[in-house]
Amino acid sequence: MGLEEEIEEIEEEIAETPYNKSTEAHIGRLKSKLAQKKEKLEQQDSSGGGGGYAVEKHGDATVALVGFPSVGKSTLLNALTNADSETGAYEFTTLDVYPGMLKYNGANIQLLDVPGLIEGAASGKGDGQAVLSVVRTADLVVFMLDVFEIDQYQRLYEELYKNNVRVDQDPPRVSIRRKGKDGLSVTSSVDLDIDEGTVKEVLRDQGFINADVTVGEQVDLDRLIDGVMDNREYIPSIVAVNKADLIEPDYIETVNESLREHDIDPDEAVFISAEEQKGLESLKEEIWDALGLIRIYMDKPGRGVDYEEPVIVRRGDTVDDVCREIGGRFDERFRFARVSGASAKHDDQQVGRDHELADEDVLRIVAEK
Repeated sequence: MGLEEEIEEIEEEIAETPYNKSTEAHIGRLKSKLAQKKEKLEQQDSSGGGGGYAVEKHGDATVALVGFPSVGKSTLLNALTNADSETGAYEFTTLDVYPGMLKYNGANIQLLDVPGLIEGAASGKGDGQAVLSVVRTADLVVFMLDVFEIDQYQRLYEELYKNNVRVDQDPPRVSIRRKGKDGLSVTSSVDLDIDEGTVKEVLRDQGFINADVTVGEQVDLDRLIDGVMDNREYIPSIVAVNKADLIEPDYIETVNESLREHDIDPDEAVFISAEEQKGLESLKEEIWDALGLIRIYMDKPGRGVDYEEPVIVRRGDTVDDVCREIGGRFDERFRFARVSGASAKHDDQQVGRDHELADEDVLRIVAEK
């Protein structure tokens, strides 16, 4: 029996087993085995030459445009960047991954138009595994939906989930420390709904015999397994609803209700028309905010403040992060820095390496000569 058949057999047994306290440990073992089999299949596909598209990452961040065939991703990419992605109205128009560079707020943001996802992609259908491997390397997922087919969202979400992409989630607060003896010890900061014995069963099935396990939040079986496995990617997302120019005013509430059914706030979705190039500025702004990028304007000795080419870092980054970004010998020669802007108490505040910066701060680094 091949791995695909084993996976299908386990999935069927999980689906047919009623979930209750008496079956919880058994289902936990099954889900743990399923995760292992899927990981093994993914590794097997990679070693066999079908592991994914080789797309070199460039720029300050990478965004994957995810959507079903003919939803308009190629048209959007061409409208936002300097890419030239061939378009057409048939399945898998985009036969390869097309990168383009969006220039916004001084940042270079790489957009990847990946081949249209179809149901079964996580199982390899339609080169799906290769497509999904590109998504896993992205900093942000843009779900691109047809305004008349909002239900596509759930199918896309499930395909990403099956391929270990966790959208808009934080990693579970599960830590494991191996030890030499004394078996498994489980401690938690909350009253767990799942039984301690189930936790231990899952850990043993993943090869942990002697370990201290700490669970810092309420988790179900799936989140527990996510916390144990080391192959999940946690990526933020936004939703772009395309072809919005085609809907009549009395259809808008139907669209909004469909979005709410998938836990998408209509006010947070971006309505666009890639063909008519409408709503694209709002989409750029949403991408920028979701990536958490900030601009730092460097005050250069003798040349003044460079507002044309800011240093692009992430929200929460510090002076030290900027020093690493710009390179040179600042790490060795750094004395202190002066900051003006939202993060400073006053203009030209003297700060150290650990000072957290804000968008559009002006930074001057004072270094040893």
